[in-house]
Amino acid sequence: MELFEPTTLLGMVLAIVLVPLGGALVQIFFGRKLPRRGDWLATACILTSASLAVTLFWRVIVQIDDPNWSWSSADHGLSWHWLNVGEFQLTAGVYLDNLAVIMLAMVTIIASCIFFFSQGYMHGDRYYSRFFAYLCYFCFAMLGLVVADNILFLFMFWELVGVGSYLLIGFFFYEEDPPKCALKAFMTNRVGDVLFMLGFVLAWQLFGTLNYTELFERLAAGAFVPIEDRAFSGLDNHTILTLSGILIFCGAISKSAQVPLHVWLPDAMAGPTPVSALIHAATMVAAGVFMVGRMYPYFTPEALGFIAGIGAITALVGATMGLVMYDIKKVLAYSTMSQLGYMMLGLGVGGYIAGLFHLITHAFFKACLFLGSGSVIHAVHSQDMRDMGGLKKKMPFTYGTFLIATLALSGVPMLAGYYSKDQIIATALAWGLEYGTAAWIPFLFGAVGAFMTTFYMFRLVFMTFHGTPRNAEKFAHAHESPAVMTIPLMVLATFAIFAGVTLHPLPATEELWFNEIVQQPASAAASGLHLAHDTLAWHDALHTAHYPALIVSLIAIALGFFMARAFYLKKSADAEAWKKRFGPVHTLVANKYYFDEVYNDGLIAGLHKLNHGLARFDRGVIDGAVNSVGLLTRFVAFVAGLFDKYVIDGLVNFWRWFVQTASAVFRVVQTGNARDYLTWTLVGVLILAAYLANGTN
Repeated sequence: MELFEPTTLLGMVLAIVLVPLGGALVQIFFGRKLPRRGDWLATACILTSASLAVTLFWRVIVQIDDPNWSWSSADHGLSWHWLNVGEFQLTAGVYLDNLAVIMLAMVTIIASCIFFFSQGYMHGDRYYSRFFAYLCYFCFAMLGLVVADNILFLFMFWELVGVGSYLLIGFFFYEEDPPKCALKAFMTNRVGDVLFMLGFVLAWQLFGTLNYTELFERLAAGAFVPIEDRAFSGLDNHTILTLSGILIFCGAISKSAQVPLHVWLPDAMAGPTPVSALIHAATMVAAGVFMVGRMYPYFTPEALGFIAGIGAITALVGATMGLVMYDIKKVLAYSTMSQLGYMMLGLGVGGYIAGLFHLITHAFFKACLFLGSGSVIHAVHSQDMRDMGGLKKKMPFTYGTFLIATLALSGVPMLAGYYSKDQIIATALAWGLEYGTAAWIPFLFGAVGAFMTTFYMFRLVFMTFHGTPRNAEKFAHAHESPAVMTIPLMVLATFAIFAGVTLHPLPATEELWFNEIVQQPASAAASGLHLAHDTLAWHDALHTAHYPALIVSLIAIALGFFMARAFYLKKSADAEAWKKRFGPVHTLVANKYYFDEVYNDGLIAGLHKLNHGLARFDRGVIDGAVNSVGLLTRFVAFVAGLFDKYVIDGLVNFWRWFVQTASAVFRVVQTGNARDYLTWTLVGVLILAAYLANGTN
């Protein structure tokens, strides 16, 4: 069933992507001259994209209601030929499926809320118009990434997203830290991006295409490029495919802040709070999870196991660091890192639906949390929770929406995060039941992370909004944010309640709305790479695991809440005493496991030393050799010059002198006068006669 003409649908998608770009260009060149410095124009652009995306969502998700629906501009002859490399041809086109349609709606709705919020939060900033230009550009890059129909164009928009994050994280470029943090984020992501690029180069070598549809079809058919036609040999197809998948995932490790390339994420808090909301909810970090979802059929079981392991470690490590932070935005940053780990964990253990569903639900309540923290910062002019306390009465709208988002993030039943997070933990438990031993790690890490999530989020709530004010001066000046900031919070809190809604209070896997809309793609089965859990036993394990996982999750939530309440609300437990009791562990976690120190003092300092050593080698050996050759050449040239001057030129000059002298002599004789010749003849005869006469005598 088609509800759009192909050209109409293509035009709608291009408008969703390009209207924000148009807004960015107008803002950059003319924003300062527009009324209100153009904030209304940028907001209108993103609202236009949002209205088109919601229309597309309604038509595709609600009216067509086909989990297998997909649309490609190439199938309708509407793609653009881009380049030829030998026999390889690349076209630029649009690919849509239900996941892409949901992503378009999610990104634009959240971005619209952030644009409105920014009008209040950034009011009075001297680069106000530029800020909205960067926001528009950032949204354009993310939307383009979602609809690209091949890996290369996804990668191009992927890099544009990286540029947008660099501009926005370093927006306060006139301060000391933001430019450094922006550079750190940008360079850390380049590490993963280089590996990502190597991964899809291997994919092209294996299958001769980068188009999603063609790639997955050839993979399913086992249509590998013959080894003799490839640039490498010696490894079997399965090994190369696994390596390619892991390298592609490395792009998501950096973009979605997975261990060990997560170090840029807390530093990204140097940007304005609306930027943090956009990065952590709908754009940059979401891009990595979306990419893994888009490339899901490409990953072998070994690659998925690697993804699950990285996700499990990230979920736990991020949660532990959230426990000890006092910067309200950094608590939320490490929360994002942990939740991204959950998404990767879910995808890695075969929970394609669970991982991507959590991506969608998390976006709404995490945007609400970041904007809520921005509302608090706007009121008290501090990010340190030790300067806060008692704000519940002064900021009721901010508090109410923040509490709803906290409950959703913690996985409290009937709120959005409960459905998706419960499904991830259930899938991880099924994975452990099915495979045993190390396969239990994702479930154990996920369960412990659920407890920590609830603890650090209610620690944040209690320290910020409850109790007595810790800084009387800041509390005295605190006030509720204006409507342009609180209304977006209410909208996002509403989504935090209903984004995961289902008719049943205890959802089974098949009862979630996301499951009915997004179809899990087939694995690489036809090429002989069967996922072990594509079996009846796997589905039985999943069914068995659901309610035990739910019970474990609810216990973890309750334990986290009551412990946070005891430490930070009722004060029946002494947080400082426990901190001292776990002194070395607390120090380790508070210093972020010394990842930055290891990188700075080990890797980066080592690279600096290597570079200095290479520079000395270059100056002493390479330049020395070159300079020595230069000196030798100059010496040879000098000697050759002397030889040329005194030998070659000397001979030439001698013969010149000789000829000139002889000419001067002969000119005396050779006068051209017959009388002179007769006179000289007579003289010669006389001399000859005298000689002869003398000889006779």
